[in-house]
Amino acid sequence: MPSYKELAAQREQLDKQIKEAIAHEKADGIAKAKFIIEQYHLTAADLFSRKAGTKSTGGKVAPKYRNPSTGETWTGRGKAPKWIEGRDRSNYLI
Repeated sequence: MPSYKELAAQREQLDKQIKEAIAHEKADGIAKAKFIIEQYHLTAADLFSRKAGTKSTGGKVAPKYRNPSTGETWTGRGKAPKWIEGRDRSNYLI
């Protein structure tokens, strides 16, 4: 069975080899990516756009109903406010 010092030396050598392999593979990946970018004239917007397959972050929604006495508004989403509960909502449309 190898000694602790021998195993530690092996680990240091493996760590060095791993770092070299990562650097080499990273350089290869970058070279391939640059080639494809140049070949197809891609821009950062082409590569990093978030349009496809992403959910909306939920922007503000325009109000749909207004309380004429207080001016409060409600979008029609979520729990209805007390001032419109049980009433005909068409009377409060904006």
